[in-house]
Amino acid sequence: MHGRLLVAPTLLVVGGVVVLPMAAVLVLSVQDLRLIEVRSLSLGDLGLTFENFARVLSGPGFWAAVRTTVVYAVLTTAGSLAAGLMVALALRRPFPGRGAVRALMLVPYALPVVAGTTIWTTLLNPQYGAVNEIGRRFLGWEAPVSFLTLGEAEVAGVPVPVALFVVVAFEVWKSFPLVFLFVTARLQAVPREVEEAAVVDGASPVQVFRHVLLPQLAGVLGVLAVLRFIWTFQNFNDVYLLTGGAGGTEVVAVRVYQELAVRADVGTAAALGVLMALALSLPLAGYLRAVYRGRL
Repeated sequence: MHGRLLVAPTLLVVGGVVVLPMAAVLVLSVQDLRLIEVRSLSLGDLGLTFENFARVLSGPGFWAAVRTTVVYAVLTTAGSLAAGLMVALALRRPFPGRGAVRALMLVPYALPVVAGTTIWTTLLNPQYGAVNEIGRRFLGWEAPVSFLTLGEAEVAGVPVPVALFVVVAFEVWKSFPLVFLFVTARLQAVPREVEEAAVVDGASPVQVFRHVLLPQLAGVLGVLAVLRFIWTFQNFNDVYLLTGGAGGTEVVAVRVYQELAVRADVGTAAALGVLMALALSLPLAGYLRAVYRGRL
């Protein structure tokens, strides 16, 4: 009894912060409810309909948004892990000013998202942006490029989703410092004697990384990969502030906002949220299974 009393505050907080909102979304997802009707909603008005899910799954552009979201999440996760790992390895050995350089690497992550998107939109502006000016002067661009609204352009005969790649690049730039921080902390716990022994045995730097360092980093990288994918999959702020969903960058989170704030359809927005949660349970289940089997 005494133990239950000790954990009661934690259970109340978890219930109020996690369980109740999830239950509310589940209930709203099966209601035919508009935003203006929420204030007058009572328990007696609750019904049960799956029309919201049918409307979402058959809606125009939904599967395109799902595909865009998956591509965006996968590329961002892979890019941030690769960039953070490379920077952590590059700054591992001591050199003058290493502390200052490491601190500078954390600036994109610490920067408010509004400030970061403002910097990028200014640099990429087709009228006065520095990127277009450099392209015009030194790369021979004949016309300015609307990086944030251009859905697709041919580069060397290959169609490239310009706006989507810009959003991915921004997210990688903003999120790689977290990977860098965790990998750096883990590298400091790797015994130098193991690396030195591998070098004495004739191992190349690539072999040392593959057979000595990478197994030590597998657990950290696995956690970061799952967290980064989940955070990016449900990300709204960065995409909306950069492009507003234009140029082929409409992700599922943007559609949730449009359903709720623009169309005032609470039920459909909640149904989209439930489908997102179900989709995100798959990578989480895969990670937990890998941990259970001892692979991470």
